[in-house]
Amino acid sequence: MNANLRQMRRSIRRGRGPRGPLLPPEVPRWKSRSEAFDQAVIDAYSPLDQRWSRQLSHLDIAIDTIPRMQLSPGMYLPEEIVADGAVPLGRLISAGIDRSGNPTRPCIVVFRRPIERRAADRSELDLLLRHVLTLLVAVYLSISPYDVDPDFDEDVL
Repeated sequence: MNANLRQMRRSIRRGRGPRGPLLPPEVPRWKSRSEAFDQAVIDAYSPLDQRWSRQLSHLDIAIDTIPRMQLSPGMYLPEEIVADGAVPLGRLISAGIDRSGNPTRPCIVVFRRPIERRAADRSELDLLLRHVLTLLVAVYLSISPYDVDPDFDEDVL
């Protein structure tokens, strides 16, 4: 009997099942969790970009794994930060000047891990991303979230 076959039988017999990815990375269907999240952000932002394309042409979208800011419970949050309690989910960074003296563009930063932890499935993830992006685009445009997205639901968070 082949040594690989014996190893496979032994791992299945112990309840661990086959190891490794089910699909190889060369297959188009294979995506990492971060790539799937990136696509979800693009899908959630797309309707906003279509509706407000002229006003949002100078706005960048970025995804960061975790927020690099410390918030304490009960702390006053500026409207540029969307948070669930003391956990930031997204942030609008205004245009400015970087350390080298170069101008920077305004940017919406979405934090992947906090949003993934709050979403039980893909539909909740889409709803939460839509909520965060709508709030931040509304702040950027200085208008109401209901003007940005008529179906905006305040009770998502």
